[in-house]
Amino acid sequence: MPNVPVFNLSNQTVGSIDLADEVFGVTVNEHLLYEAVRNHLACERTGSAKTKTRHEVAGSGKKLWRQKGTGRARMGSIRSPLWRHGGTVHGPQPRDYGYKLPRKMLLGALRSALSAKLRDGELKVVQELAIADHKTKTVAATLQSLDTRKTVLLVDGAGNKNLALGSRNLPGVKLVEPKDVNVYDLLGHERVVVSETAARKLSESLK
Repeated sequence: MPNVPVFNLSNQTVGSIDLADEVFGVTVNEHLLYEAVRNHLACERTGSAKTKTRHEVAGSGKKLWRQKGTGRARMGSIRSPLWRHGGTVHGPQPRDYGYKLPRKMLLGALRSALSAKLRDGELKVVQELAIADHKTKTVAATLQSLDTRKTVLLVDGAGNKNLALGSRNLPGVKLVEPKDVNVYDLLGHERVVVSETAARKLSESLK
């Protein structure tokens, strides 16, 4: 069971916490991490590419010339795909690229990502993320004192209004609740700062 030091907002050690070995001490499965990131990106795709068929492009529906006797090929509509400015055949249409990843794979990927962050020294547990006010510079100064990097994922429970307001304008900083932690965010940030309460919730919910 990993024993992790707990820091205050001045980056001083004030205690320690035992994290669940089944969540923060598992063998990292890189294939599960790949599948989880691939699933996240697929679900984020808008799928809004759209081309118009011959029934949707602008143009008259009048037959261009009579069927027989002109010596020209028969043609029924100016909106034919054979013509310039005509419709598109088999073009992309709006669709949903998302798919469901099995729950066991998703939980396994989350455990691997958290274990990898802890193993590499990129996860820090703080006593509480209690910010004095909602100013951006206050949150920035707090993160600097915690010796964080350019991109930081903050994990804390709901109701921390000062932290939410102060961090939303900081580039590279994202605040999520424990229930919203995902593999893509964990791997996409250089540092993960977790409140002690949130760390206990993750240990319990991902067992």
